[in-house]
Amino acid sequence: MKISRLFLCGVLAPLVLLGQVPLAAAVELYRYTNDEGSVVIDYQVPPEHVKKGYEVLNDKGVVIRVVPRELNEEEQKEADAQERLEAKAMADQRRLKEWDESLLLRYSTIEDIEAAQERALMDLRIRVSILKSNKHSLKQQIENYQAQAAELERMGRPVDLERLQAIEDLQAEIAATDRAIADREVEVAGVNAAFEADIARFTVLLDMVEFRRTMMAQKRAEQQEQRLDPRR
Repeated sequence: MKISRLFLCGVLAPLVLLGQVPLAAAVELYRYTNDEGSVVIDYQVPPEHVKKGYEVLNDKGVVIRVVPRELNEEEQKEADAQERLEAKAMADQRRLKEWDESLLLRYSTIEDIEAAQERALMDLRIRVSILKSNKHSLKQQIENYQAQAAELERMGRPVDLERLQAIEDLQAEIAATDRAIADREVEVAGVNAAFEADIARFTVLLDMVEFRRTMMAQKRAEQQEQRLDPRR
């Protein structure tokens, strides 16, 4: 819908005379559709029509801004869901970029990753080994106390409370050690999985680098052939 200067002057002149539009101010008009379906151009949009959306025009009748209609509840849910999906996709892409940069900065070959993996796993395995050794020592102490208690019972003497408490404390330590061993084993599995993922991703990066090198070499060869044979 094209608006002539004459039409705009006809709309604006009364407003200026009434003091509703400053002469020096940039003039904006609003185009909206009323309840009868007719297109209306005015210096303001009635509140009941704002949610339906409208266009902002300059003094030449050119659209300078579009205010979309208000979404209903279902449309808003869909828009929010789409926005979350787009935000997640951008976050995933950013994390992948950071991962790639980190891999290329830390490693030159897959063997480098495997060596780092072995070092990390070795440290965790040593911790597990120490915990298992401690558990074995605790069990031996319990067996010693239990043997002493059995000897006292054979002699017809009661087992002292200190000895029974020591056995109970050692059993609690064994339970805590078992939990620590389980935690370390979970950590071993997690570290191993992380390095395996690094290896898989680094392999993809190497393939991409090799593909680019091949394409660049092919392009240079074609350019060289063209220089040697201008008819090509």
